[in-house]
Amino acid sequence: MTSSLKALLVDYMAVERMVVSSMLRNFHCEITLAKNGKEAVDMFLEGNEFDIVVCDKDMPIMTGPEAIVKIRAMGATDVKIVGVSADDNAMEAFMGAGADDFVPKPVRPEILQPMVQEVINKKKN
Repeated sequence: MTSSLKALLVDYMAVERMVVSSMLRNFHCEITLAKNGKEAVDMFLEGNEFDIVVCDKDMPIMTGPEAIVKIRAMGATDVKIVGVSADDNAMEAFMGAGADDFVPKPVRPEILQPMVQEVINKKKN
């Protein structure tokens, strides 16, 4: 039995949330959804804990990188944060904000899966 990871998926687009959710479910993740960076930050403020956060870049109210800066500042240093975007300069924005990894959109399972596996392996040890 694989232990399920708690995943927070942050994306403004419903279609993207559906696509990435189904991937995460296939990787045995229990998924919480947020529509923008502020909702994601609020989840952490409320004391929710996640093993992995998959976060889009450009969203209304608060962008992905802005949210990551705030989440890291709260002391959530152990959670793996993966930025996703179709923008050319997105990787720098995410890494500068404190993300661990970056996946270009459209998200492909073979790129996301090893990142999830890494978190599963870390939890086992």
